[in-house]
Amino acid sequence: MAMYILYIVIAYLVGAIPVGIILSKIKGIDPRKTGSGNIGATNVMRAAGKAFGLLTLIGDALKGLIPTLTAINSGLPSPVIAAIGLAAFIGHLFPIYLRFKGGKGVATALGVYIAINPYAISISFIVFILTFLKWRFVSLGSLIGTGIMPFALIILKAPAEYIYLSLVVGILIFIKHKDNIKRLAAGKESRFGR
Repeated sequence: MAMYILYIVIAYLVGAIPVGIILSKIKGIDPRKTGSGNIGATNVMRAAGKAFGLLTLIGDALKGLIPTLTAINSGLPSPVIAAIGLAAFIGHLFPIYLRFKGGKGVATALGVYIAINPYAISISFIVFILTFLKWRFVSLGSLIGTGIMPFALIILKAPAEYIYLSLVVGILIFIKHKDNIKRLAAGKESRFGR
């Protein structure tokens, strides 16, 4: 039991690493003071350029992937794996290093899902891409892709714990995107590339 708790705490601390801020500081920029103020890949891309945005996306995804994949490879039971994935995700949303003011969690959730079920995330990613190409809203693609995940996991007969994980993650992502949802509804959300 103590080992499980240690895994969960480490996963949280890894998830809390502010990759976007660390990378942006190379260019002397703080993404929290630019654009949407978010520390995620999209805002870092706007603030510091495409390369830094892409590196932030990869880094944030690895924060979810590495702890979850380590748990899987260690042979831990699926409820513990789900808890570790959730801890990494929560770390990104509420990082102790930034006084619990973090990002929206999509990339970190992506990393977690790649570890637990790459087939389900492939379905979600295709939906994200199609939505993004149609409307050019990263937020809309992220929300619809997130909403698809529980259904994809159910169809692929994933363990129940992973389905519950996707529901909790999905709810938190939607909450974190509340301002984006308001702007989308009002027709004021920024399209990618503008």
